[in-house]
This record gives sequence, C-alpha cells and structure tokens, in this order.
Amino acid sequence: MMNTLEKIVSEIDGLKWEGGKPLVEDEGKFVSAGIDQLVLKSVFGESDEEKASARWLIWSLARDRGVKLASIHNLYVNRATGKVPTDFTVPAMNLRALSYDSARAAFRALNKLNAKAAIFEIARSEISYTDQRPGEYTANILAAAIKEGYKGPVFIQGDHFQVKRAKFFDDSARDKEINELKALMKEAIRAGFYNIDIDTSTLVDLSKPTLDEQQYWNYKMTADFLEYIRGIEPITISTGGEIGEIGDKNSTPEDLEAYMEGLKRESKVEPLISKVSVQTGTVHGGVVLPDGSVAEVKVDFNTLLTLSEMAMERYGMGGAVQHGASTLPDEMFHKFPENKTVEIHLATGFQNIIFDHIPEDLKNEVYAWLEENYKNEWKEGMTREQFYYKSRKRAVGPFKRKFWSLTDDVRAKIREALEEKFTFLFEQLNIKDTASITEEWAIYDESEKTVEDFWPYGKAESTEGLAD
Repeated sequence: MMNTLEKIVSEIDGLKWEGGKPLVEDEGKFVSAGIDQLVLKSVFGESDEEKASARWLIWSLARDRGVKLASIHNLYVNRATGKVPTDFTVPAMNLRALSYDSARAAFRALNKLNAKAAIFEIARSEISYTDQRPGEYTANILAAAIKEGYKGPVFIQGDHFQVKRAKFFDDSARDKEINELKALMKEAIRAGFYNIDIDTSTLVDLSKPTLDEQQYWNYKMTADFLEYIRGIEPITISTGGEIGEIGDKNSTPEDLEAYMEGLKRESKVEPLISKVSVQTGTVHGGVVLPDGSVAEVKVDFNTLLTLSEMAMERYGMGGAVQHGASTLPDEMFHKFPENKTVEIHLATGFQNIIFDHIPEDLKNEVYAWLEENYKNEWKEGMTREQFYYKSRKRAVGPFKRKFWSLTDDVRAKIREALEEKFTFLFEQLNIKDTASITEEWAIYDESEKTVEDFWPYGKAESTEGLAD
C-alpha cells in the first residue's frame, strides 16, 4: 500500500518515486505542469498530512536542483568589515496574495538581472489574514524557484514577529503572548525561515524620562527572543531588531545607542542582531487619500544614512532597514542604496497590482464581503475608496481559493505586471549582478527535513496589518 508521499508523486506529471525519494523522470512535464499540481496540493490538499507531504516534496526537489534555504547574516555583517559593498539595498518582499505567482515574477526578474540578494517574507499578522502558515509560504517560494529555473540561495524571513503591547503589559496575558510568539518562531524556523525580524518596538515607552528607560522592554525582550532563536537554530539565523515603531517619531542616534547598549548588556548569546529597523517618516501601507490614492511621503534619508553608518561602524551590523516603502514614488528608490540602507520592506504595492488586475466581478464580491464583515473598520469621515484600500488585505485569506482559481490569462497578466515592477525596483536598489557575492556569503542549511517540519501548526493571532 502506498504511503502519502508515494501517492502524491503518482499523481504529479513528470515525477516518480524511486529509492525512497521523488525523482523527475520527465523534466518538461514536471516544469510545465507537475510543479503547478504539486503546489496546489501544498496549499489546498485534502488533509494537513497531504499538505505537509507536498511541501516536503517541493523542498526535496528544490534542494536537488540547487535551490537552498539560507540565512543572509554573513552578507550583512560583512558590510561592516568592508568585504561586502554598501552600494545595494536588499529588497524584502511581503507576498500576501498569489504568493506562488508573485514569487515566480520575482525570480524571473532576479534571473534576468543576475541577482540573488533578495528576501521573501511574511509578517505575523499576515500569516493570519492571508491564511499562509510558514510551511505553506516556504513551499510556494521554493516551487516558484523550481518553475522559473532559479538556482542558489533563497532567503525567507519572518517579518514583524511582534509582541502585542496590550497583552504584554497585562500580567494575566504576558506569558501566553511570549510563548505564542516563541511557538511561531519555532514553527517558522522548522519551515526554513532563517531570517527573523524580532519586533518588540511596540514596548517602547516614550513617556519615560530617559532613553534607556524608554527602550528597556524593547531591548530586554529582543535579548530574550534572541536567546530562544539561538537555542533552536540549525544555522546562524539573521536576526533584526527595531528601535521605533513604524509610523511614530523618527529614530535618532541616541535611540539606537540606548537600544544597542541595553541589548549588549542583556544578551546572553552571540551573535547579536545583523540589522536594525528605524523610523524615517513612512507609514505601513501609506497614507490613503479620500480618492483611494496614496499621499506622497517624505523620507528622512539623512536619518537612514546616519543610523546605517552608526550601525556598521559601532555595532558591526549591516545597517538600517526601511519599512513601509512599496508605495513611495518611483523616483525615490535609487536613494536607498545611495544612503547605505541595508534592507527595504515592500508589500502593499504588490498587493495593489494584483487588485488592479483581478476581474471586476471578483473585486466587487471582495468589497461587498468587506462591507459585511469589516464595517467596524469603516471609520467616520472615511470615504468608500479609503475603506476598500485599507481593508482589502483582510480578504486575501478568505478569498485565497478564488484568487488561485483565476484563469491562466489573468494570472499571466498579473505575473507580467509584477515582473515589470520587480525589475524596476531591483535595478533602482542596485542588486543587479549580486549573484556571486550573495552565494559567497549565504549560510546554507544542509540538514535533512521531515514532513513534520512543514506541518501547519497553531494560528497566529491577527491585529492591525504590520507589513508595509
């Protein structure tokens, strides 16, 4: 009797089961149709066992093709040593909807530009409202790499793995909140998230009289989560911290000093973080105007440059990270590498492209659903367009199957539009021809994985969207 792995393989074009592992017997059939069939089982399988088994198969086949999950830690810290140039900024892309198609478009752009310094990420809140557990997200990205013939390191990141302030400062809820975030970290690491942004910036208290007191719980809990990560990591995970919640006051060198000196005192493990997220004037998702468009935002590039140089020269990190950037004007992106920004987070702009291309009947169905289920978010004075723009990410999970069921021609147009956007951004961020240096410094996980590593675990609680 066939086990689940063998049964799945028997149903996939171009695959066979031999010697206790999946093998490609017809490359053309597998790439043209088989990988699409396999990723569908990973996302919409009839049981958790089938989903996890399909995800393991994707991981195994990707590894055989030289597609390897990796940590970007060494690439970042060696910016500080001068061994890695500071003239490019790594894009970190939150792929909320159609993540398989979106990643395909990204890999096409990377291949075209001989670039590999790029991160695929998903935030704690996004895991919930997009209905994508870490194992599923990893499988979608790896399957896209197989489909597009990409080889080399693949960096997958847990973005805004964040502590919820209200729960943390509630004595009856604090331990549960901490343990839930640690459980998510463990699940993500098992699934190949070897890059994690620890976001405890929600705990910064600007009412305190000194900077150390303001940053105390931020650096204290960063140290706690960092110790947990270092205790379970299979390779050195690239970790990031955050000194100011995005959308709040702009960060200062004094903020960075208070945070890092505190982190150095509190941390019981090494290495420390390899990058630090700062506030420079942006807001996640942008500021939405009454007509549904996004207001132009001024980014404080002096802050980015000053804090990046301080992070590198004084603390041995890769530099400062820019959040909330995908809705910025096109002419602004070349300034990030010019100001030594190590990483930039991009999300809403890609979601916007997808919504711009879905059929009107589906879009109207989504908007009607939002009016019924999220009318509490339609605040007084908010126009219909503003409400739709701000809330439509909530529909990504509930409408996931309908998005994946779009016709081939619609999905092809979405990929084409995304590829054009990715190509532009990658060129502006100057990651062209970064393939060799990225491969040189990437830290690869060579260990074996099991089906259980890709099992869907508990739910990540949803709050306000945190990623771009």
